Amino acid sequence: MKFEVSNLGCRRGDLRVLSGVSFTLTGGSALILKGPNGSGKTTLLRCLAGLAPPTEGNITAPNEQIVYAGHADGIKSQMTVAENLRFWADVFGQDSIEQALDMFDMHPLANRAAQHLSAGQKRRLGLSRLLVTGRRIWLLDEPTVSLDAESVKTFAKMIDQHLIAGGIAVLATHINLGLKTATELDISQFKARPQDHGNPFLDEDLA
Repeated sequence: MKFEVSNLGCRRGDLRVLSGVSFTLTGGSALILKGPNGSGKTTLLRCLAGLAPPTEGNITAPNEQIVYAGHADGIKSQMTVAENLRFWADVFGQDSIEQALDMFDMHPLANRAAQHLSAGQKRRLGLSRLLVTGRRIWLLDEPTVSLDAESVKTFAKMIDQHLIAGGIAVLATHINLGLKTATELDISQFKARPQDHGNPFLDEDLA
């Protein structure tokens, strides 16, 4: 499996953010997106996930294998932990939620409504959803927000297991997860330049 991006351009609304983004990933590899706040990491991930159309360039990847986890945890507050995982497993045509419950030790919380979880527990549940998608390309935006140190270690283990199984991960994070097969890409180098024929006030870097 290959995930290839060539000369990609991205906008956020009317704002030109990135231009010329290129990289190639194969099964078992991860890419860590680096850059200061506002450099366009979230914009790029949303573009890769198909949530915003590119302005130029190409993305070559099996769309049915891509899953995106953004800043929101993507959980239903009135449903229990187990019901949330079962809901997403059904959406993605998966049978079991046991691996998801096991990874972040969610069994003691299985029957608790999501609205009664702490911020860290909600994040653990949100990340556990990745394990019930059956998808091999994970696009993750600041996935460790609200996690304590032990949960960050568990998350890094989860990513490593995904890569060992032939998966691919693209992450925007400021934390060193110690991933064995990860490379880094500073997207500041792809900052879009103002277009001569455009409105220069719409070409500020904001994402």
